[in-house]
Amino acid sequence: MTTDEKVTYWNELSEYDLETAVVMLNTGRYLYVGFMCHQVIEKIFKAFYSKLKEETPPFSHKLVYLAKQGNFYDNFSEEQKLFIDQMEPLNIKTRYPDYKKELAKLLNKEKCLELLEKTKSLQQWTKEQL
Repeated sequence: MTTDEKVTYWNELSEYDLETAVVMLNTGRYLYVGFMCHQVIEKIFKAFYSKLKEETPPFSHKLVYLAKQGNFYDNFSEEQKLFIDQMEPLNIKTRYPDYKKELAKLLNKEKCLELLEKTKSLQQWTKEQL
């Protein structure tokens, strides 16, 4: 795969996951809105990594790690860095029953709408860097 093909691949997956997050919101599956928002950011970061490094991104779900390994973490505003930190646990906690109950209490419709808006914003910002 060429670098452009990798970027396109990860970008398309990010878009698909964003659409899935919206569907999850519309069906009231708030726990999975958080998970899919994490996936959106992870995949757009992998597109950015691919573009900058011209290589396959690491097999990691850790957002900060991906951004630092791709040498673009320092490009984010402090607000964006805080959001990335907030998103980090949504990948893991949705996978395990004990965490699911805890997380489900925190993710309501209003919180998920906020997550989606911030996710779209960070995704768009990252795409503009591509």
